Amino acid sequence: MKNSLSAKVFLGLVLGFIIGTMIQYVIPPSWAAAGFATEASTGLGGMFVSMIKLIVVPLVFISITCGICELKDLSSFGRLGTKTFSFYIINTIAAIALTMAIVMWLQPGVGVNLGAMAENVTLAATETPNMWQMVINIIPSNPFQAFAEGNMLQIIFMAIMTGIAIQALDKRGGPAIRSFKMANEIMMKLITLVMSLAPYGVFFLMISLGATLDSSKMLAVAGYIALVVSMFIFMFLVVYPMLVFITTGIKPVTFIKHIREQIMFSLSSASSNATIPVTMRTVTEKLGVSRSVAGFGVPLGATMNMSGAAIYTTIATIFVANAYGMPMTVEQMLPLGFTVLLLSIGAGGVPGGGIVSIGICLHTFGLPVEALAIVAAVDRICDMFCTTANVVGDTAINTIVAKSEGEIDIPMQGQAVTA
Repeated sequence: MKNSLSAKVFLGLVLGFIIGTMIQYVIPPSWAAAGFATEASTGLGGMFVSMIKLIVVPLVFISITCGICELKDLSSFGRLGTKTFSFYIINTIAAIALTMAIVMWLQPGVGVNLGAMAENVTLAATETPNMWQMVINIIPSNPFQAFAEGNMLQIIFMAIMTGIAIQALDKRGGPAIRSFKMANEIMMKLITLVMSLAPYGVFFLMISLGATLDSSKMLAVAGYIALVVSMFIFMFLVVYPMLVFITTGIKPVTFIKHIREQIMFSLSSASSNATIPVTMRTVTEKLGVSRSVAGFGVPLGATMNMSGAAIYTTIATIFVANAYGMPMTVEQMLPLGFTVLLLSIGAGGVPGGGIVSIGICLHTFGLPVEALAIVAAVDRICDMFCTTANVVGDTAINTIVAKSEGEIDIPMQGQAVTA
């Protein structure tokens, strides 16, 4: 435990938050050192996240291409792709249904005068995404632009086509396959190098968070925050470990032990895309998922498996409706669920991506868009746990898919696949 990376990350998380809180509430605001420490921590933490994001795009392209090249035949890719995509959709639908049942029972926001808190604030409304347009935009007209913008769906499409083309070359594709395998090894080594800096990056990120959180707004909507956070914790510490145990036999304690680093990093970064390297490391090195399954499933999950975002958007929308005295009816649950499903698939895996989805939902169902000001004020704390639910869901689905394909080396209880 002494040399455990997850223990170091946890220590950095706790110490950073304590120091950040002290900067905000103990050190006098007039002290220039406090402002400098906050700015420095924000900058250094941002540098770490940027370093992670630096390897995300090449990692996604190389890992998916390499994963397809390692498949025995293309028919297995069709089966793997269909199964992974279906499981992600089912996971999101189930998360929405469970959340709706709990929220309609608890009715968060009843008696909260949200209007008084958000007065004189107006935010621009947005439109519900067009599913057909999303499908059309998967195919990039300019591959360089797709890489420059980090458009994950387009990058995944190009990687799939590249992998299929290499596979179609048969023996002549050998040099290309070896090149992509070497590139994949390089990316894995880069992940290891960058993750060695994770305790320091998380430390600075949490100082910035603790020094800037608006506690007064958090206390005003404490019930809402408690429900959101509790729902996410229930998902990634109870639902997903039990689901993995039922389908693969990996004990919940073992699963939770192996995802500790992933939990700590996702809490601090609040970005599904930035957590891709950590998720890749978790599923392959600790849970024994094969590179061919993880190389395709992990990047896809970070792009479209936004079950956490779906939960967050559902709770926030119903909370706002109740807080403004405009409770949603049972008949509105089906359209709400379908809208949230579309939004979660198209949600960006970046910090604050859930706020965009919530704003669209409020506008679509005729709820006061200015309420987004209060939701956004406490978004940072909710978004941390939302991201964790997203990425742990990715890990669970990939583990289940790998088990169904016979592409997993299940770890012993308390042990990782590799040291």
